[in-house]
Amino acid sequence: MACASSRPRGSDRPGCFGKLNPVGARGHRQGAPQCLESPGPQHFRHTRKCWGAKTGDTRVRPGAQLALPPHRGVSAEQCRVSFCRLRTHQWCFLLFNAILFHALLFGADFVEEYLLQSSPATYTDAKVLELRERARKLDMEPMKENISMHFAIKGPDICVTSDVFLLSMVFSNPANGTRRAQIRQTWANLTDVKGLLVLTLFVLGTSDSNDIQANVIAESHQHKDIIQGKFNDCDGNLILKMKLMLEWVVTFCPFARFIIKSDEDMFVNYKSLVEYLLGLKRHPDDLYIGRVIHQEMPDRNAQSKDFIPLSQYSEKYYPDYCSGAAFVISQDVARKIFVASTETNLAVPYAMFVGICAKKAGVVPTHSSRFSGEKHIRYNRCCYSFMFTSAQMQLEELPTIWNEVREGKACSLLETYSGLVSCKALTYLDRFSFFGTGKMNEK
Repeated sequence: MACASSRPRGSDRPGCFGKLNPVGARGHRQGAPQCLESPGPQHFRHTRKCWGAKTGDTRVRPGAQLALPPHRGVSAEQCRVSFCRLRTHQWCFLLFNAILFHALLFGADFVEEYLLQSSPATYTDAKVLELRERARKLDMEPMKENISMHFAIKGPDICVTSDVFLLSMVFSNPANGTRRAQIRQTWANLTDVKGLLVLTLFVLGTSDSNDIQANVIAESHQHKDIIQGKFNDCDGNLILKMKLMLEWVVTFCPFARFIIKSDEDMFVNYKSLVEYLLGLKRHPDDLYIGRVIHQEMPDRNAQSKDFIPLSQYSEKYYPDYCSGAAFVISQDVARKIFVASTETNLAVPYAMFVGICAKKAGVVPTHSSRFSGEKHIRYNRCCYSFMFTSAQMQLEELPTIWNEVREGKACSLLETYSGLVSCKALTYLDRFSFFGTGKMNEK
């Protein structure tokens, strides 16, 4: 049986697979493999018939010359173009995946940074205007003696200079003297950035242990960098700790231009932060900046330790607020939040408390993805040189990281970018428990 009654057009020209054997109704050897026409339904239907015309055997005989099905009118040049197109598609696929990877890596930061910013405040509410005016006129000088009674260690002479650019207030536990010593030897050892004074102090509550309290007093005498309130240092008293910090700032250090609050398990990059604050394009008043948490809902689970009853806070969402791990406020905002805090009595987490007071004072938080929140950022020198903070730092890694960041050469734009890609990718892997480095929570 002949496969084709006439020679296919173009079958004697070189094709994608070399020179095709001309076949037709005449002169073909019976039983020899025959040429098939362009693939189509008929091709697949008659393949078995045409392959072995006499025997019906589908096996290729030894020495037989196999004629592959030609594509009508397809030349070698066209085949090469088709191959190049396939490679182009592969490159497009790789490029798409690279773009998708970077979008997933940095997209959330971009959305937070530019699309989820809170609306600018309009000071039309009479209560807001009145509170802001009281904060502007606040004079704590006559109350210094009475306020001093709130402190076990008040350190009134710590901030005697009026040219403090950045005042760093580190929340610490009285028992963690080793960690405070490590901080003093590393990132808090930097006291001058571009000729501007940076001052680091530790904010503590009291301890039930007489030995620990004695160590804190001795530490304070030696370093003169401790402020201690007359309340037990525990998670339940963090709002008291925040109020104490604000009260001390507006009373004993009223000329500090900016204040950063951080936890003792943080790495804080003063150099990067000061350079950012110096480069603010808008007027630095009303500054409340950190990793902003949007539309956080109060915990209504009565079995939870963080349960907030409706009687305590009735709104569906908390106001936007900065993660309590680290945030920066300007001096005027410290005064406004302090005034609002004296009129606010809520048993909510302290970071939300600050956000509520800020809203009462007409202060809108600003988001920056260079604050880590409560996340630990996997170490990369150029990444840490760019970031402001990283949380959940281990004591043993602080000295190495600090020395490399301090002594390392300046990173180029490409090195900074690749460093951010590296540390962010590894941090996301941490969050998915591929590399466990602790609790990942952005609150």
